Amino acid sequence: MCLIVLAHQAHSRYRLVVAANRDEFYARPTAPAQWWSDAPHVLAGRDLRGGGTWMGITRAGRFAAITNVRETTPVPPGAPSRGALVSGFLLGAAAAGEYAREAAERGRDHAGFNLLVGDGESLWYTSNRAPGPVRLRPGVYGLSNAALDTPWPKVVRARHAMHDALAAADGPEWNAALWRMLADRVAAADHELPQTGVGAERERVLSSPLIVSPEYGTRASTLLTITVDGEVHLRERTLVDGAPSAEARFTFALDGATPTSTRP
Repeated sequence: MCLIVLAHQAHSRYRLVVAANRDEFYARPTAPAQWWSDAPHVLAGRDLRGGGTWMGITRAGRFAAITNVRETTPVPPGAPSRGALVSGFLLGAAAAGEYAREAAERGRDHAGFNLLVGDGESLWYTSNRAPGPVRLRPGVYGLSNAALDTPWPKVVRARHAMHDALAAADGPEWNAALWRMLADRVAAADHELPQTGVGAERERVLSSPLIVSPEYGTRASTLLTITVDGEVHLRERTLVDGAPSAEARFTFALDGATPTSTRP
């Protein structure tokens, strides 16, 4: 993922709300969100080159997502796949805090990453380019290709959209503000652009929540909600040239939960 905004224990009906865009080179082979045939308790997309994933959830409520840290140095040959950090948590049984600490230690061998892991009891952020790990308190957070809550324009926009969505969460189509934000192609003003070493033109292209460029861009938008009584809704829109080409919807109850129906 290259943009994640999440509300952690920030609404009386939802223990977690996540809206995210996955940005990637178009040539990288990918499978959309689905229950994995070799791990049927895991719901996630799949990187068909590295074997890992960028975001997923299990039937037990283990959640993980990752973004790259924008760097000008190329990824070292043979560096481990960052997506394996996500799949490793989803497939494992370690507590979120323990895994976050292990990932920070092992992360020395990886290219730059930001990792979110939650086990239903706690939610953690860790990175190999920022201090941590950090256990997240209840609230709204934004993450792109710098440390958590770095106020890049797209992150600021995403957090505002999440607050708007939460304020309307008792009404119909309450998540429309999040879908609008994920589809926003408006670039930031030049004076707001971060300086990450890729040049002003590239910074401008990458500054909008939804990215469209000749070889690289937003390939999927995902909205995930988990209610306080354990009902999970995941919607993923596959994008081609910035426009939805397919949509998948999944609804299930966490293991041991007996949820009442909640409009996603």
